[in-house]
Amino acid sequence: MRMVLKARIPTETGNEVIRNGGLPKIMESALAALKPEAAYFTLDDGERTAFFYFDMQESWQMPTLLESFFMDLNAQVSLQPVMTADDLRTGLGELMSGT
Repeated sequence: MRMVLKARIPTETGNEVIRNGGLPKIMESALAALKPEAAYFTLDDGERTAFFYFDMQESWQMPTLLESFFMDLNAQVSLQPVMTADDLRTGLGELMSGT
């Protein structure tokens, strides 16, 4: 299932991992693990924030995919399913057909 992972990094933790050179390694590891179709980096409520759009096959993958954000970055993490425009068209078509 296509998911969006949002990881919001507290400023103090972000500053620390940038100073010690760890942020590039952490992000490269996340990209390798998630294999996202897209990744975006921005600010959210004044904190460094990353959005990863990726495919998660099974719920048991959550610990292996998410724990580094908690442990290495002290991040506030959210995970939710998302749809593409084609997925939405299919879902609405199913809804309208009554099946």
